[in-house]
Amino acid sequence: MEIRLQDFRDVRGRFDRVVSIGMFEHVGPKNHRICLEILQRSLAPDGLFLLHTIGSLRSAQGMDRWLDRYIFPNAVIPSARQIQQAAEGLFVMEDWHNFGADYDKTLMAWHANFESAWPGLRERYGERFRRMWRYYLLTCAASFRVRRNQLWQIVFSKRGVPEGYRRVGV
Repeated sequence: MEIRLQDFRDVRGRFDRVVSIGMFEHVGPKNHRICLEILQRSLAPDGLFLLHTIGSLRSAQGMDRWLDRYIFPNAVIPSARQIQQAAEGLFVMEDWHNFGADYDKTLMAWHANFESAWPGLRERYGERFRRMWRYYLLTCAASFRVRRNQLWQIVFSKRGVPEGYRRVGV
């Protein structure tokens, strides 16, 4: 296994498996297709690509202003339509799994960990940061709790898995 921290536009080589975790939200709709074209070019003929991304119920070109300014500048949460349009003609969608209902619990656990660690962080980060980070974690948890946001894991292949894709043992 090789882990790379690099701009997706600089990817070179051929890979049997590619996993993208929490990155697609940050390339923006104007770069979705370019990103997937590069991944398609880099994937071995029988390779698989896992796209792990937060998903939105609606297509958008921007993000909530507060999140854009303080947490994720220039990020856009993609919709199913935006992902499918970007992947059209490049990949066979083998599996689309939604873990959104569970992500509320993850964010609440992060919040609990943050609160318990706060006494050791207070002096370094200050109360303003604490209020902003709490707001971020709790509003995001709420967005998953009410199912406004989703957490998707999508498996793509270049030409389709001949016997069909199976999550177990792949």
